[in-house]
Amino acid sequence: MALLTKAPRGTADILPNETNKIQYLEQTFAVIAGMFGYREIRTPVFEHTELFQRSVGETTDVVQKEMYTFTDNGGRSITLRPEGTAGAARALLEHGLSSDAMPQKLYYTTSCYRYEKPQAGRLREFHQFGVECFGAESPKADAEVISLAKQVFDEFGVKGLSLQINSIGCPTCRKAYYDALKAYFNEHLDALCDTCKGRLEKNPMRILDCKSPVCAEIAGGAPVILDYLCDDCSAHFAGVKKELDTLEIDYTVNPRIVRGLDYYTRTVFEFVSDAIGAQGTVCGGGRYDGLIEELGGKALPALGFGMGVERLKLLMENTDCFFPAPPQCDIFVLCADAASEEMVTLLTADLRGRLIAAERDLCGRSLKAQMKYAGKIGAAFTVVIGEKELESGEVSLKYMQTGETLAVPLKNFVDVFSEMVDQAFDEWANDFAGEEAPLPPEPALRVIDGGKGKKRPPLS
Repeated sequence: MALLTKAPRGTADILPNETNKIQYLEQTFAVIAGMFGYREIRTPVFEHTELFQRSVGETTDVVQKEMYTFTDNGGRSITLRPEGTAGAARALLEHGLSSDAMPQKLYYTTSCYRYEKPQAGRLREFHQFGVECFGAESPKADAEVISLAKQVFDEFGVKGLSLQINSIGCPTCRKAYYDALKAYFNEHLDALCDTCKGRLEKNPMRILDCKSPVCAEIAGGAPVILDYLCDDCSAHFAGVKKELDTLEIDYTVNPRIVRGLDYYTRTVFEFVSDAIGAQGTVCGGGRYDGLIEELGGKALPALGFGMGVERLKLLMENTDCFFPAPPQCDIFVLCADAASEEMVTLLTADLRGRLIAAERDLCGRSLKAQMKYAGKIGAAFTVVIGEKELESGEVSLKYMQTGETLAVPLKNFVDVFSEMVDQAFDEWANDFAGEEAPLPPEPALRVIDGGKGKKRPPLS
C-alpha cells in the first residue's frame, strides 16, 4: 500500500531518538536566559501581514520572496511569522509592557517559516532561540546581549565560532551613506540583478546583502558604513567594543555585515562557524531602536538576537559536542501469569508515583518476550512478579547491565527501589563535584552512566 503523503518539502520530523537533543538545547537556553533576567514570551504563529511589512521591511528578501502569506476566511491578509522580533514587539505594545519598569527582557523558543531553498541547516519551517531587550540604550546592553549568546555556546562546548560586529548607524548618518551607495551602484547599474535595481532607490544598503554572486562582487567595492557614522553612533560603537574588551570577548569588526532585516540600527553582529557549510551564521542580532516607533509606539531603544536551533544542533553534531543520552526506562515490571496482573498494575503505578520511569507489558507477551523487550528499550532494571513471588513475598531485582540480582521484600519494594534512586543521584552529584556536569537527568536512575562512562556500583 502506497504512502498517502510525505512531509512538505523544507520541513522535518523530529523523531523520539532526536527529541532529547532539542529538549536539552531548549532547557539549557531557558536556564541561561533566566540567569540574565529574561522571562519567556510566547506569541502567535501567525500575525497580520502588515506587521512584517512594516518591521522587517518591504525591500527585504524575507518580505519580497520568502513569507508564507494567505487570505483568511474573513478576507484578512495573514502571514506565518518569518522571525520572532516583530511579534514580541507587537505584544509589548499591545499589552502595555512598554509602560513597565525598563528594561523589559524577553526570551522565546519559537518556530518560523520562510520559503527558501532547503539545504543543510536551513529549512522552510525552522526554530529559533531569541532574546529581546527593550528600553536599554547603553552600549553595555549590546555587550550583555552578545555575552548571553556567547555563554550559550560556551555551555554547549561549541568551538571554532567567530564573533563579527559592525555598526550600520542611525537614520541621520545613513542618509549620507545612502547617497554614497547610490552613486556607487549607479555606476554598475546594468550588472545588478533586477531585485537590486529595485532596491537602489528605496534601500541601497540591501544590495550589500544580496546573494547573487555578481551583486556580491560589485558590493565588495562599495563604500563602508563606518566611514559615515555620526558622532553619537561612533561613540556608541566604541562603547560596545570597550565593553566586549572588558568581558574578554574576542571579535572582528566586519563592515560588510548589514543583517537581512530593515529594522536594525547601530550595532549588528553575527556568530559564524565554518563547520556547517554555506549556512555558517548560527546567531545574528543587533540593535533596532526605531522598531517600536515604527509599530505605533513611543520611541524606545531595543536590541536582541535570533539563534537557529537546527543550525546549532547541526554544528554541535559536526563538532562532537556533548548531548545527553535519550531517557531510558528505569525499571520494567514483568508479569509472569494472569494471577499477578493486578499486582503488576499497582506496583507500576506506585513506582511512577515516585517519579520513577516504570513500564509494564501492554501487548500480552510471554515472560521471555517481555524480558527481550525490556532489553530493547534499555530498561536499567527488571523485576518479575508471578504467583511464586506473591506467595513468597519476595522478588528478585535484576540490574540489566551486569546481570546482578538483589532479593527485595515485595511489600517494601517501592520504598527500597526509591531509596536506590536517591542514592544513585547522590553518587552522580558527588562524582561531578567541582566539574562541569551535564544537566542532571530525571528520574535519577538515568545517571547510571552520567554521560561520562561512570557505572553504578554493585547492588548490595
